[in-house]
Formats: sequence, C-alpha cells, structure tokens
Amino acid sequence: MSDSLLPVLQKHPFVSGFRAEHTEKLASLARQVHFESGQIIFHEGDTHSVFYLLGEGMVALELEMPGTVMRVQTLFAGDEFDWSAVLSNAGKHFQARALAPVTALAFEGEQLLAAFKADPEFGMAFMLRLMGVVSERLRATRVQLLDMYLPEAKRAGT
Repeated sequence: MSDSLLPVLQKHPFVSGFRAEHTEKLASLARQVHFESGQIIFHEGDTHSVFYLLGEGMVALELEMPGTVMRVQTLFAGDEFDWSAVLSNAGKHFQARALAPVTALAFEGEQLLAAFKADPEFGMAFMLRLMGVVSERLRATRVQLLDMYLPEAKRAGT
C-alpha cells in the first residue's frame, strides 16, 4: 500500500463512521486499480475475490444471458462492488463492466478475512457497513423490479 491511499480512502463514504484505526487498517490492505471504458472487470461466476471501492468512473453490474446482457445497476464514484469477495468460495453474482474510465481501491478478499480474524472489532465494523450496502442494493433491485413489472400487473388485474 502506498501512504497516499489513506487520504483517498478517508474520502470514500464506505468508511464514514469507521474508527481511525479501522480506516488505517483498511488502507494498509488497499491497492489502486484502473479500468478502461468498456473493460470487463469480472464475469458472473468468476471466483477471484476482490472488493472494490469506486473512486472515479461508472461501473455497470450486468447479468449475462444467451444473446444479451441486462444491466441490473449502474454504480458511481462513492459506491462499492463485489462484496462477494468476503464470502469464502463464492462466485460473482453479476458481471461488472466499466462504463467510463474507472479508478478504484481494491482489497483482496483473503487479506480482508485474515484481518477480520485478527481484529474481530474491525471485522464487525466492516461487515455491518457492508450489510448496509447489500441492503441498499436489494432495495434498489426491488424498486427496479416494481418499475418494470407493476404496469403489467395492473393491466393483468393483480
């Protein structure tokens, strides 16, 4: 980790409310990564485990289907993605594709899990914040589904 990543991390909303030592610990695990517009960051089902904090750019979370790709959500600076990195042996649930040049902080899942075991308080703070992210993603998906299907349901009389 470069010493310059701590100030970058401190500006990210994910660590809002973290104790200073937890932010410092997370910064020690960070590396900065870049993706070009159109670049696939990972495919659905991939098993590499990296958690990302999006600093700049936009990322599409997509479902790959035969003959088409459906965008599930668009992420912007300040968002997080690939939370499955902290789940042992979990494949990716979506494909992630850069929609514009992306700069992000990347964290190896195995290193995060080891840090959580070494400092359970840090692990609990991280996981509670992550559960908030997952909860918000589920809410956003629910709203999207309602937008897509509610007009049809009304027409069908339900």
